[in-house]
Amino acid sequence: MATSRSARAFANTRKTFKTASGKTGQFYSLPALAREFPNVKRLPHSIRIVLESVLRHCDGKKITREHVEQLANWQPNAARTEEIPFTVARVLLQDFTGVPLLVDLAAMRAAARQVGKDPAKVEPLVPVDLVVDHSVMVDYYGVKNALQQNMKLEFQRNHERYQFMKWGMQAFDTFRVVPPGFGICHQVNLEYLTKGVHKTQDGLYYPDSLVGTDSHTTMINGVGVVGWGVGGIEAEAAMLGQPMYFLTPDVVGFELKGQLREGCTATDLVLTVTEILRQHKVVGKFVEYFGEGTASLSVPDRATIGNMSPEYGATMGLFPVDERTIEYFEGTGRTKAEREVFEAYFRAQGLFGAARAGDVDYSQVITLDLGDVTPSIAGPRRPQDRIELGRAAERFQALFTTPMEQGGFSRPAQALDERVQLHAGDAGPDAVETDAVANGARNVAEMAYNKPVGQMHAMHNRDHDYSIGNGDVLIAAITSCTNTSNPSVMLAAGLLAKKAVEAGLKVSRHIKTSLAPGSRIVTEYLTETGLLPYLEKLGFDVAAYGCTTCIGNAGDLAPEINQAILDHELVCASVLSGNRNFEARIHPNLKANFLMSPPLVVAYAIAGSVRVDLMTQPVGKGKRGRDVYLGDIWPTSSEVQKLLKYAMKGKAFRENYAKIATEPGKLWQAIPGVTGQVYDWPTSTYIAEPPFFEDFTRNKGKTDAGATGAGERFSVRGARIMALFGDSVTTDHISPAGRIKDSSPAGQWLQAHGVQKQDFNSYGSRRGQHEVMMRGTFANVRIKNLMIPPKADGSREEGGLTLAQPSGQKKYIFDAAMDYMNAGTPTVIFAGEEYGTGSSRDWAAKGTQLLGIKAVVARSFERIHRSNLVGMGVLPLQFKSGESWDSLGLKGDEVVDIELPAELKPQGEARLRIQRADGSRQEAKLTLRIDTPIEVDYFRAGGILPYVLEQLLA
Repeated sequence: MATSRSARAFANTRKTFKTASGKTGQFYSLPALAREFPNVKRLPHSIRIVLESVLRHCDGKKITREHVEQLANWQPNAARTEEIPFTVARVLLQDFTGVPLLVDLAAMRAAARQVGKDPAKVEPLVPVDLVVDHSVMVDYYGVKNALQQNMKLEFQRNHERYQFMKWGMQAFDTFRVVPPGFGICHQVNLEYLTKGVHKTQDGLYYPDSLVGTDSHTTMINGVGVVGWGVGGIEAEAAMLGQPMYFLTPDVVGFELKGQLREGCTATDLVLTVTEILRQHKVVGKFVEYFGEGTASLSVPDRATIGNMSPEYGATMGLFPVDERTIEYFEGTGRTKAEREVFEAYFRAQGLFGAARAGDVDYSQVITLDLGDVTPSIAGPRRPQDRIELGRAAERFQALFTTPMEQGGFSRPAQALDERVQLHAGDAGPDAVETDAVANGARNVAEMAYNKPVGQMHAMHNRDHDYSIGNGDVLIAAITSCTNTSNPSVMLAAGLLAKKAVEAGLKVSRHIKTSLAPGSRIVTEYLTETGLLPYLEKLGFDVAAYGCTTCIGNAGDLAPEINQAILDHELVCASVLSGNRNFEARIHPNLKANFLMSPPLVVAYAIAGSVRVDLMTQPVGKGKRGRDVYLGDIWPTSSEVQKLLKYAMKGKAFRENYAKIATEPGKLWQAIPGVTGQVYDWPTSTYIAEPPFFEDFTRNKGKTDAGATGAGERFSVRGARIMALFGDSVTTDHISPAGRIKDSSPAGQWLQAHGVQKQDFNSYGSRRGQHEVMMRGTFANVRIKNLMIPPKADGSREEGGLTLAQPSGQKKYIFDAAMDYMNAGTPTVIFAGEEYGTGSSRDWAAKGTQLLGIKAVVARSFERIHRSNLVGMGVLPLQFKSGESWDSLGLKGDEVVDIELPAELKPQGEARLRIQRADGSRQEAKLTLRIDTPIEVDYFRAGGILPYVLEQLLA
């Protein structure tokens, strides 16, 4: 809920604007502010939108006149020492991060009651929408009823979580849930949730803005809405009335010229943009797109580019509000009145239309001619590693023998052409009775998860023999909001499928194919255009409306495939239209994972291998054994354009999203509701009261956030090293979202609590249970702790292991952490560049804290994870330029002290003292990455959650 109260000094900026229909509204005028601060006229659009929020909320207390002046006088290349208090209009959640956030709110209410306060004081102060999209898995695929079957399993697995969400809906007035089966949060946000502007009860209009608990919240930047991803910890503070504090950013202007050439897609463009911006190091900066080429891009194309801002490292990638935006709002069902006020507001603010070169002051300008974009894919491990389509096959072959530390697979050249013969019948293709699962039989549903349809696609041909080899595609998924929100690439996939089927091409039955749109609208227009049946003939039946493969919920492969990969060390592949392809994310046994456009996913599924050069070699053999090439089946842009009218029907969008309230689905309605202001915490392996507020209740609701000094109190002494990590350790490595191994600490805990392996579900689904999540911290099967010596062949052992000191015994990191904590020994982590890249995963910080790790020392941090560490009371520290744990000669058996200055100050200096096993000592200077004054307060309070709770109850 926005406030219309403003400091008297800026009362003259409240003005009136008029819509095309003659209606009027009040707003805080940036052009009026520019009379006092002329610099405002040259500010980037993104800075101006944030400035409007600062101006509107200026009350002389939390937000002062000085804050307004600082931002109004923003300079493109000034030192970044000032923080901006940005109050957002709303908060967006997905269920993996939303459930633990709701758990924290429930725990806050419980803590409030324990200290004698009214629990109802813990209430979101801005609208909150939770979209359930991360839970569904692709167990069934390639069959007509795959969607229904997968949703039945989803509700069986997540019954307790969904029951808890229903409690939240009735407990909090401003908390809404979009039930499973409607779509992916960012696509739902783009198509439905955003209205462009908001209005207070007294008639004051202000622009939409938000933070979301998923890094791809930046998709909304495609319609000119300022928003980005934060950790759940920060989102809670925003929900509960705290401004978002962040350092004044640099703004990179990205000038677009020309237009895309025939055969290139928005996916090719975004992979190119990602590569360019990674090279320009835009981490923590705003990116703003401008120039005449911008107008040639549709809103879905823009949203694709905005969506992948985390992949190029920017806080966000904003596009202008212009005629294309208004057209999109009409095509997606926004009312005439909503469109008129949206356009009139942005025109009144001087923010309608793309900036022209020279009109705006940017920190840096990068230019791209859209005509230079070529068909591309990205991989095999990172989204910024773009490969031109014509070089993809040779790139895989080169990586096959490249050492692992150089990004390769470290396999001998003679193994490249090895193939393994398999027989589907060996794995029991009739192990799962489809009708029995449809009838909800519990034991059969468990079998379906344990043997997730590696054979279901081939059930009608149980004697099917096949072989697999290096480079073979085993998962092909049209998935992710990044691309399924874009009708042009989805229609292109359907057209390519149509031409492929008509040419006689097929997809091998053992390849796990799936279509998981981010909105039901996609299915509607694919059906109306007659393209869906052709996708289904190639195995791309609708399997879910959710994130699926992109988030790591691809489901398992056939047991015989898994065994063959492990026995023969095969490097097999997945192809997906997603935005993330980090190690072990898609499937733990698939080492090569490539991002690409939906039509290329279909093409690679037909080809069956990433070793096929799609630019020169046949995709496959069609009718009468004729070679069919990609050019024979690739749709033209005019063919796609003719069908776009079916994808942008306002009435269809309105009818679809009205069903959230009127027809949420029988499975959702069958979930029993729980009532009451305070949750009663029934015994559950999914939901449990977390320990984050124990100190708060013990201290009767008081923290020392406002105290001075505190450096001595937070210094770390006599610490052991838990791990030595290299570069690019992601939040997937720190806190995996995928499958839980039965031999892992989390798997052992679940089994000890009566949970069978087939009911483990995923780490992501169990984020409301801290006992599971702390055991899953640093449990990724591909993480490498470099304190463990290399094997005889030079390769590194993988998995969440450490050498416990002083014995040197190899243990799971969780087990070692418990031993250290029981002995009262603090621990620290050392890492390289870009520590914490990836999804904005709050459990990567929460789990770190619960394992007793007091500090993380890295060469650099990803923005959200650094903030989350502070928010959980864990010290983030950065090596000085040119230094690293390797240059200091750390092995992992040292004892370390971290001395903080007596007065904690943002980005102050700390000192690392090292005592080696031989008795020698060494010191190094570190930078304290607590970046802003408010973060100092959060850290002193023990984290952002107790800090905010105390503020609410005061």
